[in-house]
Amino acid sequence: MLFNSLSFAIFFPIVFCLYWLTNRNLKWQNTILLIASCYFYSCWDWRFLFLLMFSIGLDYVSGIKIENSKNNREAKFWLVLSIVINLGFLGFFKYYNFFIESFSDFLLNMGLKVNIWLLNVILPVGISFYTFHGLSYVIDVYKKRIKAERNFVDYSLFVSFFPLLVAGPIERATHLLPQIKVQRKFSYENAVSGLRQILWGLFKKIVIADQCAIYVNEIFAHHHGLYGSTLVVGAILFAFQIYGDFSGYSDIALGTARLLGFDLLKNFNYPYFSRDIAEFWRRWHISLSSWFRDYLYIPLGGSNGGNWMRIRNTFIIFLVSGFWHGANWTFIVWGLLNALFIMPSIIFKTNRNNLNVVAADSLFPNFKEILMMGFTFALTVFAWIFFRADSVGDALAYIRRIFSFSLLKYPQKDVLWLVAVILFFMSIEWFGRKDNFAIEKIYLDKNRFFRWTFYYILIGAIIYFSGEEQVFIYFQF
Repeated sequence: MLFNSLSFAIFFPIVFCLYWLTNRNLKWQNTILLIASCYFYSCWDWRFLFLLMFSIGLDYVSGIKIENSKNNREAKFWLVLSIVINLGFLGFFKYYNFFIESFSDFLLNMGLKVNIWLLNVILPVGISFYTFHGLSYVIDVYKKRIKAERNFVDYSLFVSFFPLLVAGPIERATHLLPQIKVQRKFSYENAVSGLRQILWGLFKKIVIADQCAIYVNEIFAHHHGLYGSTLVVGAILFAFQIYGDFSGYSDIALGTARLLGFDLLKNFNYPYFSRDIAEFWRRWHISLSSWFRDYLYIPLGGSNGGNWMRIRNTFIIFLVSGFWHGANWTFIVWGLLNALFIMPSIIFKTNRNNLNVVAADSLFPNFKEILMMGFTFALTVFAWIFFRADSVGDALAYIRRIFSFSLLKYPQKDVLWLVAVILFFMSIEWFGRKDNFAIEKIYLDKNRFFRWTFYYILIGAIIYFSGEEQVFIYFQF
């Protein structure tokens, strides 16, 4: 069930009404949300609902066993058991074929040909996300950051809450479980804010991401015969496609959760206005970046131990981040490139230089900020080529074609209308860059005519560009 589908437009109002009709009974509210979440997930493939429930049951039991352990050795046993089984399932479904094919290719290069057995299974939707939900929970219980949850319904809802189930944000038990366990009251202001964020998310997905995808798919599929200038256009459009697609999903998820009285973690913070790569990664997929920081980078030693330790740990988290995104060498190269791009700021300790909002005290950025944002965006777009390409060979061929004499020719694709739409979109993002989402406060201080005119422009664009439902990119991860 897609957020941008008719089925969700029917599903959510029903859940919303049932949920708030029982607002005096927390147990019923949580039960309704859990049933709705199970149904939502089963719409993808009901068979994988059993895998989700097994993962939930494993971590629920492990959390209690860890807390009740008589000594650290026993607690560590349950922690390791949970981590190994969870990562084992993730590795089996997501990475088995990758490792087998890579090993076979290695042996073939050594002159040995072997017959391999590949799996013909569908990757369970959202497995990377709900696995990380469970892992953070058992680790937090082990570290005594949170008490083990005894209520199975509440814990199950924490892992399977439908707005974030299939593509995040990756929530923490320390943040979401306390909200699940307290009575929620309907707030008109929060509901309006949630609807505004859903509207902006749908605009990002349908008007920006899906329209960019039409050109991106064609350009990347036929890159061998296109001008270098056209390939540059394709790479830039993909940057806006993946941003509109993923941040659009996050906006819809956060807005939907707010309509139900929940506050989810912010996942994007205007990343394309970053002045260096370090700032970009503080603003892009924030819940994943912070997860790797807290559960991998810091346990590895973080920034302690000098530059060598910082460099080593940075490379590890970026390579793991790349591998988390998919079982393909393209994602690993993408992660490696971002690690290389961020290295100067790690070595010279400038990675914390740009913590404030760009042009915080002015309407427009200065010349230096424009150059810094442009350079950071160019590096990001270059890395996105590997993320989007089907193979490393295709990505290298794409890049070689860019740096040919055809780069000076006029692009073969007429995308001026789409450029105008993207400029409109980024203008709204720029003027709303200090808020939680771009249209959180826009026109709220104006009269109703201006406010609703703006809403109708967005709604009209969404309806006009709506067509066949397009799956969100991050569902494959």
